[in-house]
Amino acid sequence: MEHVEGQQHPIGIYFKIWGLLFVLSACSYLVDYLDFQGYVRWFLILLFMILKAGLIVSVFMHMMWERLALMYAILVPPVLVLIFVGLMAVEGDYTEWTRVIFFGLGEETTPIIHH
Repeated sequence: MEHVEGQQHPIGIYFKIWGLLFVLSACSYLVDYLDFQGYVRWFLILLFMILKAGLIVSVFMHMMWERLALMYAILVPPVLVLIFVGLMAVEGDYTEWTRVIFFGLGEETTPIIHH
Protein backbone atom coordinates (compact mmCIF):
# COMPACT_ATOMS: atom_id res chain seq x y z
CA MET A 1 0.00 0.00 0.00
CA GLU A 2 1.12 3.49 -0.70
CA HIS A 3 1.56 5.98 2.06
CA VAL A 4 -0.16 9.23 1.09
CA GLU A 5 1.21 12.34 2.72
CA GLY A 6 -1.15 15.12 3.69
CA GLN A 7 -0.81 18.57 2.27
CA GLN A 8 2.07 20.38 3.94
CA HIS A 9 2.06 24.13 4.36
CA PRO A 10 5.20 26.18 4.82
CA ILE A 11 6.05 26.68 8.47
CA GLY A 12 6.72 30.37 7.84
CA ILE A 13 2.99 31.07 7.54
CA TYR A 14 2.43 29.61 11.01
CA PHE A 15 5.14 31.80 12.52
CA LYS A 16 3.64 34.89 10.83
CA ILE A 17 0.19 34.06 12.17
CA TRP A 18 1.59 33.45 15.68
CA GLY A 19 3.25 36.86 15.51
CA LEU A 20 0.04 38.49 14.31
CA LEU A 21 -1.94 36.78 17.09
CA PHE A 22 0.59 38.11 19.60
CA VAL A 23 0.17 41.65 18.22
CA LEU A 24 -3.63 41.39 18.31
CA SER A 25 -3.49 40.09 21.90
CA ALA A 26 -1.26 43.01 22.86
CA CYS A 27 -3.75 45.40 21.26
CA SER A 28 -6.63 43.87 23.20
CA TYR A 29 -4.66 44.28 26.44
CA LEU A 30 -3.93 47.90 25.48
CA VAL A 31 -7.67 48.54 25.37
CA ASP A 32 -7.79 47.92 29.13
CA TYR A 33 -4.44 49.57 29.83
CA LEU A 34 -5.45 52.78 28.03
CA ASP A 35 -8.76 52.71 29.93
CA PHE A 36 -11.18 52.87 27.02
CA GLN A 37 -14.78 52.95 28.25
CA GLY A 38 -18.25 52.38 26.88
CA TYR A 39 -19.06 51.25 23.39
CA VAL A 40 -15.55 51.98 22.08
CA ARG A 41 -14.08 49.52 24.59
CA TRP A 42 -16.50 46.75 23.73
CA PHE A 43 -16.20 47.38 20.00
CA LEU A 44 -12.40 47.07 20.16
CA ILE A 45 -12.49 43.98 22.38
CA LEU A 46 -14.96 42.22 20.07
CA LEU A 47 -13.05 43.32 16.96
CA PHE A 48 -9.76 41.89 18.22
CA MET A 49 -11.53 38.73 19.40
CA ILE A 50 -13.14 38.14 16.00
CA LEU A 51 -9.88 38.82 14.16
CA LYS A 52 -7.98 36.35 16.35
CA ALA A 53 -10.68 33.70 16.03
CA GLY A 54 -10.75 34.15 12.26
CA LEU A 55 -6.99 33.72 12.00
CA ILE A 56 -7.03 30.61 14.18
CA VAL A 57 -9.88 29.01 12.23
CA SER A 58 -8.51 29.89 8.81
CA VAL A 59 -4.88 28.86 9.31
CA PHE A 60 -4.52 26.50 12.26
CA MET A 61 -7.76 24.65 11.54
CA HIS A 62 -6.92 24.68 7.79
CA MET A 63 -10.17 26.37 6.78
CA MET A 64 -8.26 28.54 4.31
CA TRP A 65 -7.57 25.49 2.17
CA GLU A 66 -11.07 23.95 2.27
CA ARG A 67 -13.79 24.10 -0.36
CA LEU A 68 -16.05 27.14 -0.40
CA ALA A 69 -19.22 25.12 0.31
CA LEU A 70 -17.68 23.66 3.48
CA MET A 71 -16.57 27.12 4.59
CA TYR A 72 -20.11 28.43 4.18
CA ALA A 73 -21.57 25.43 6.01
CA ILE A 74 -19.29 26.05 8.99
CA LEU A 75 -19.11 29.84 9.11
CA VAL A 76 -22.63 31.02 8.18
CA PRO A 77 -24.57 29.56 11.17
CA PRO A 78 -22.44 31.30 13.86
CA VAL A 79 -22.69 34.57 11.94
CA LEU A 80 -26.48 34.24 11.84
CA VAL A 81 -26.56 33.49 15.57
CA LEU A 82 -24.54 36.65 16.24
CA ILE A 83 -26.92 38.69 14.09
CA PHE A 84 -29.93 37.29 15.97
CA VAL A 85 -28.29 37.99 19.34
CA GLY A 86 -27.65 41.57 18.23
CA LEU A 87 -31.26 41.96 17.14
CA MET A 88 -32.48 40.60 20.48
CA ALA A 89 -30.22 43.03 22.35
CA VAL A 90 -31.62 45.96 20.38
CA GLU A 91 -35.17 44.74 20.99
CA GLY A 92 -34.45 44.34 24.70
CA ASP A 93 -33.16 47.91 24.94
CA TYR A 94 -36.25 49.15 23.11
CA THR A 95 -38.53 47.24 25.48
CA GLU A 96 -36.76 48.65 28.53
CA TRP A 97 -36.93 52.15 27.07
CA THR A 98 -40.69 51.92 26.40
CA ARG A 99 -41.33 50.64 29.92
CA VAL A 100 -39.44 53.55 31.43
CA ILE A 101 -41.30 56.06 29.25
CA PHE A 102 -44.82 54.67 29.52
CA PHE A 103 -44.80 53.13 32.99
CA GLY A 104 -42.45 55.59 34.67
CA LEU A 105 -40.13 53.02 36.20
CA GLY A 106 -37.31 55.53 36.50
CA GLU A 107 -39.26 58.01 38.62
CA GLU A 108 -39.54 58.12 42.37
CA THR A 109 -43.00 57.10 43.48
CA THR A 110 -44.72 58.20 46.64
CA PRO A 111 -45.27 55.42 49.13
CA ILE A 112 -48.83 54.23 49.57
CA ILE A 113 -49.91 54.28 53.21
CA HIS A 114 -52.63 51.79 54.09
CA HIS A 115 -54.89 52.61 57.08
